[in-house]
Amino acid sequence: MQFYLNGYRPGDPLVEPPHPSVADRPEGVPDEVDVLIAGCGPAGLVLAAQLAAFPDITTLVIDRREGPLQIGQADGVACRTVEIFEAFGLADQLVAEGYWVNEVSFWRPDPEAPAHIIRTGRIDDVEDGLSEFPHVIVNQARMLAYLRESMARSASRSVPAYGLHASGLTVDAERDSEHPVTVTLQHLAGGQETGRTSTVRAKYVVGCDGSRSSIRTAIGRELVGDPMNQTWGVMDVLAVTDFPDIRLKSAILSANQGNLLIIPREGGYLVRLYIELDQVSDREMLDDRSVTPEKLTAVANRVLHPYRIDVEDVGWWSVYEIGQRLCDRFDDVPADEVDTRLPRVFIAGDACHTHSAKAGQGMNVSMADAWNLGWKLASVLRGTARPELLRTYSAERQAVAQELIDFDREFARMFSAPPKESARAQGDGVDPAEFQRYFAAQGRYTAGVATRYTPSMITAEPTHQHLAAGFPVGMRFHSAPVVRLADAKPVQLGHAARADGAWRLYVLADRTDPASADSRARRLCDFLASEKSPIARHTPAGADPDSVIDVRAVFQQGHRDLAVDTLPPVLLPRKGRFGLIDHEKVFCPDPKADDVFDLRGVDRDAGCLLVVRPDQHVASVLPLDAHQALADFLSGVLVDVR
Repeated sequence: MQFYLNGYRPGDPLVEPPHPSVADRPEGVPDEVDVLIAGCGPAGLVLAAQLAAFPDITTLVIDRREGPLQIGQADGVACRTVEIFEAFGLADQLVAEGYWVNEVSFWRPDPEAPAHIIRTGRIDDVEDGLSEFPHVIVNQARMLAYLRESMARSASRSVPAYGLHASGLTVDAERDSEHPVTVTLQHLAGGQETGRTSTVRAKYVVGCDGSRSSIRTAIGRELVGDPMNQTWGVMDVLAVTDFPDIRLKSAILSANQGNLLIIPREGGYLVRLYIELDQVSDREMLDDRSVTPEKLTAVANRVLHPYRIDVEDVGWWSVYEIGQRLCDRFDDVPADEVDTRLPRVFIAGDACHTHSAKAGQGMNVSMADAWNLGWKLASVLRGTARPELLRTYSAERQAVAQELIDFDREFARMFSAPPKESARAQGDGVDPAEFQRYFAAQGRYTAGVATRYTPSMITAEPTHQHLAAGFPVGMRFHSAPVVRLADAKPVQLGHAARADGAWRLYVLADRTDPASADSRARRLCDFLASEKSPIARHTPAGADPDSVIDVRAVFQQGHRDLAVDTLPPVLLPRKGRFGLIDHEKVFCPDPKADDVFDLRGVDRDAGCLLVVRPDQHVASVLPLDAHQALADFLSGVLVDVR
């Protein structure tokens, strides 16, 4: 964590000084903004928190609610999402407060007494080494509170505007206006329209306003899909039970009484129950909509037999039907104009894909949508990246959502199917052992680390993947333990990346001493410090040298064997108004942990250069001497400012 770059000041160093524009911000709804975000859910607030890092971008985030969400429905936070929160400096709080999902237990009917359930297995929830962070359970409302706090601490002093609903949207067909999107906002009180409206003109609009999105409707997109004819009840409860695995994530398949998923919650006592409602046994209460927490508890006891659960308090409950639906595109550009028109309106999260809650992917994939879009909008608005970059959002995230729909359909089917040996299977059951194997096999997907973007203007072909097999091109940068050279501090290499919109170049050095002229890493660093460098070509005048392209290096030598004063200048950049030296760019293998070069399959003789996108996905793996290839790749994305 770095601060005091531009002068010492007392108080909380995490609270940035307000940007001068904050004092001039008009009260109420502004007439014009750079970005209007509709919806203060997970996608909307991740996007707002990312844009808050750039106070020169004017952002308005609205929500039809009267205030912040108090009780959230989503709760599962995948490892990858915790990694994203680390970029905002929020992971420590999230991990400290959350319930850690360490293991999963599986229960099925006892072959000797099918009316009873027995435990058939326990497995690790996340395979070893998949992430430095755990899978945690935290109420969605708390996650959103973390993001709002991050926004409030930023130089933008960004805060959501509640009680506003986007009721209309038009885009200037001529596309010659600086703010071509006009949005009509309805002012609400108590959830009802007051009759008062406001009009906002925006450069870009993002609909994060849920499955009934008015933004989606305005751009002519439609959620398409079929329901699965499965209904589940969900409750957050404080309960007394003799079920032994109440503090483990537990998947329970009963013979003839339905299925149950138990998710322990944060705090040590609260637990979430996902309860399947049988289309036969529970038909009456489904038809007359008479479901109550008491009736859901009765169904849970039916499944848990011979164990019992007595619910003492219900924090929240709901009933929902499973269905998977998806939009064909996530922006306002018609399919036949993709090559000739740039998007101005985007949709994210539930506005463009919906699915079941069993796999715990809804909130996580929604946040990943916003994480993908945020840096792209910021880069284009700030003039550092080509506007064509915005075309990659729909292409990348729609493909990810389609994979999620396919996975979720199979996962939900297997979870809801009766055991093969049960009377209700009727030839369509699932072997509980097969379900356990499927759950384990899909662990990387549910952890959020399986996403792999295909080649595009921001993701290269994996031509040189052999130089770093453990950093697959298109996938998220997999962190590893290292020691920071300057202060000998053990750190995670991936935690150097902040939500600041910068591209990162990780120089994974060859064996040669970096002080030697024979070092490929040294020659690369000398190139990066030259006038021909992408840094010189794409960094605006007056900006810090790492504001657009941030160079980091990992050398193979031990941290006590390298001298800081022999490092190349590009690894000791001068920054801020005092020209202070940043000493946190260079790392060495951690002698008390796995060596990063071995852990990630890096060619020790050749070394390599990793080009990593601002959303922490590996864009390219290059040889250390591929200077021109590096320059050519970045020039296809970034604007030449010289």
